[in-house]
Amino acid sequence: MLIYMEVIMKKEQKLLYNKDAQDQFFTLLRTEASEIVKTAPFRYKSEIILKAFLFPVLYFACWVSAMIYGVTIPVALFSGYFAMGLLLVLNYLNVVHDAAHNTIFKNRRFNELYVYMFDIMGANSFIWKTRHILFHHNYPNVNGWDTDIDQSTLVKIVPQAPFAKLHKYQHIYLPFIYPLFLFNWLLVRDFTDFFNKQRIVHKRIHIPFIEYIKLFFFKGLFFTYIILLPIFIFHIAWKKVLLAFIIMLFTASISALIVLLPPHANTSADFPRPDKEKKLPYGWLMHMLKTTNDVHGENWFTRFVLGNFNYHIVHHLFPNIHHIFYPQITEKLKHLSGKNNLPYRSYSLGKSLKMHFLLLKKNSVDFNIWEEDM
Repeated sequence: MLIYMEVIMKKEQKLLYNKDAQDQFFTLLRTEASEIVKTAPFRYKSEIILKAFLFPVLYFACWVSAMIYGVTIPVALFSGYFAMGLLLVLNYLNVVHDAAHNTIFKNRRFNELYVYMFDIMGANSFIWKTRHILFHHNYPNVNGWDTDIDQSTLVKIVPQAPFAKLHKYQHIYLPFIYPLFLFNWLLVRDFTDFFNKQRIVHKRIHIPFIEYIKLFFFKGLFFTYIILLPIFIFHIAWKKVLLAFIIMLFTASISALIVLLPPHANTSADFPRPDKEKKLPYGWLMHMLKTTNDVHGENWFTRFVLGNFNYHIVHHLFPNIHHIFYPQITEKLKHLSGKNNLPYRSYSLGKSLKMHFLLLKKNSVDFNIWEEDM
């Protein structure tokens, strides 16, 4: 496995990069975060439980509405599936993601059971939790380890990754391929991670046989209520159902990428390389600050509807704390970072997406700036 190593920078940079100072900084921030959670008013805890029930109910309410009215009113079918696409992402942001980190219920088993909501919505929770918690959270932006940037040979996100001729045009064609993100996730990538032994998931963990059964069972359940029941039970024309399904996944793909791309994959982020001894250049705290950024914007919509997705640095620092506390903890992080000259970064959503496009364009050139023998 990769190892985080201490980095001591030049004195003139005056940045708090040595290990002892980082440990002191993080201890102080963790104390502040714990106090925020401990003294939170009851309404915070009630909101956590409210979300856990509200967003799944809205998702299935849209499905019921689409089934009831979809036969005679096609727009009701399409609108229902469009809303389900949005709510699939909102369920991920607000409840499934937090349950995977065991932050909704005090009982760990309840959280583990709740994550099956993701399976019911089409994505395999076992393989996603493995990719997200074991690899992405431990090694963000590390090529070959962070499975969130290990997407496809069609895209070159990491500057030092191998270059292919088609990457020359990636900044042109990828915006048209990105709407297929959920199609790939649900129909291809889950199965690839289960059956392709060259994938890092296969190399690092053992997949129990029961998980293969769950994979096919829940995929079958998803396609049963999304496609088969509307056609054979509710007698909705198959062409309309397939079109509604495409609308749903297109909507979910675009919505998901708008919130998933800005925090890591842009021109301001570092993509650290391990050395020959598999040691990473930064300590753990500095690694998170150098590879992750926040997104501007604090209001009721980003907090309640979008699950505070824009406070991403704190999530990486404290994945075991619910997202409802992120705004307050981020204020502490910003204050302490400014006081200690640490590289806290936050951009507008528009600028973050623009920097992602610029990263794609920059990596479309076959010029490896990471080579040392120049």
